Amino acid sequence: MNGDGTTAARGRGAPAQRRRVILDVDTGTDDAVAIMLALRHPAIELVGITTVNGNAPVDVVLDNTLRVLDLAGSSVPVYRGADRPLERPDFPVPRAQRPDRAVHAEPLPLPAARSRRAPEHAVDFLIETALCAPGATSLVTTAPLTNLARALAREPRIAGAFAEVVTLGGIHAIGNVTPAADFNVWADPEAARAVLRAGLARHLLVPLDTSQRAPVSRAHCDALEASGDPLARAAARLIGARIDAYRDRGALAAQRAAPVHDAFAVAALVDRRLLRTEALHVDVETRGDLTTGRTVIDVDARGGAAPNVIVGWAGAVAGFADELVRRLTTGASRAGDDAGAG
Repeated sequence: MNGDGTTAARGRGAPAQRRRVILDVDTGTDDAVAIMLALRHPAIELVGITTVNGNAPVDVVLDNTLRVLDLAGSSVPVYRGADRPLERPDFPVPRAQRPDRAVHAEPLPLPAARSRRAPEHAVDFLIETALCAPGATSLVTTAPLTNLARALAREPRIAGAFAEVVTLGGIHAIGNVTPAADFNVWADPEAARAVLRAGLARHLLVPLDTSQRAPVSRAHCDALEASGDPLARAAARLIGARIDAYRDRGALAAQRAAPVHDAFAVAALVDRRLLRTEALHVDVETRGDLTTGRTVIDVDARGGAAPNVIVGWAGAVAGFADELVRRLTTGASRAGDDAGAG
């Protein structure tokens, strides 16, 4: 126990075997780097990627994802998922009016995709993979939770079938699309609420309060660029675009750095030293002039509800950026290792 009543997550040594992982993404800049990290990380076997409407329309997300995989020389299957929120016709504010548009390019500045998506729908793939071998596969979501909410509604048994679900999303204090919300929850608050209320057996929530504290700097981009590795150099350009977009963001601008939220979630899946964890009850506000998409993290147990997630607060986050550079610049031989996985 820590002094504040929370528990510190233990660091992980070298795993006996690679962890089977599905990524659920809305590929913009940080999702792209998350995919690169998952492909290069020796503790991860990436078995599939599901795509969803989010940073861009789902077909752009799909194309961006295939661009990343083709650049990496990987044939991990990619599945098209939901093209709109669970209940709403669009985001709470239309896409064109979003304040965070500068962070993501449509399409990403990578070579055009040559490969094609898998024919199966993302929701079908999630259900089939979870139930085929319960407890064998982890799911990392770095996007609006529409695909997972639809899968849980269709087949509630998957709530206990994933080895773990890691969700990058939600906030306690630091919003990135409104003062009260992060984009992933705000874009489909009904889906986020449904997932949080579904009783997932092993659910880790990594809020932006945590990933925001692990920025990647221009110096790290220089190291990626200097490696000469095509995937690492592409990551440098994407992270550099994020740094440019954060030029007016106070402390981050002064550091010449920006968070790469989604890659942090992938890293946290296999290295719990990054986190300090706490079992808490979390729910989502779906209505409100100022609070749509707000995650209510009950840190003082005032609501009386039992914990439904493990919240990952910042632990040893200072090591994340160096580890990201190390994995992307020394793992080139693994770029195609996951070809045909799953």
